[in-house]
Amino acid sequence: MESDPIIVCRCEEVTLQELHETAKSYQCSSRELKLRTRAGMGYCGGRTCRNLIDMIVNEVTGKSPGHSIPLGYQPPVRPVTFGLLGGHK
Repeated sequence: MESDPIIVCRCEEVTLQELHETAKSYQCSSRELKLRTRAGMGYCGGRTCRNLIDMIVNEVTGKSPGHSIPLGYQPPVRPVTFGLLGGHK
């Protein structure tokens, strides 16, 4: 029985396997991995997955996050509810 894939970035539905394969194939920095997979570019702006992305890059490539352009957070200007996004007030 195959197990379900582990989702690292819930907003963009990027899996742990996809991140590992991309980091290994391209020897990516955290920023490059984000641009190649869209992990960290969803609704939360990387607040939930940024640390995991950094850990994956460090584990796969041996690069620490400090060796490249830092992966920044992109929070919304103000918190927005899903109801407001859906047009309900």
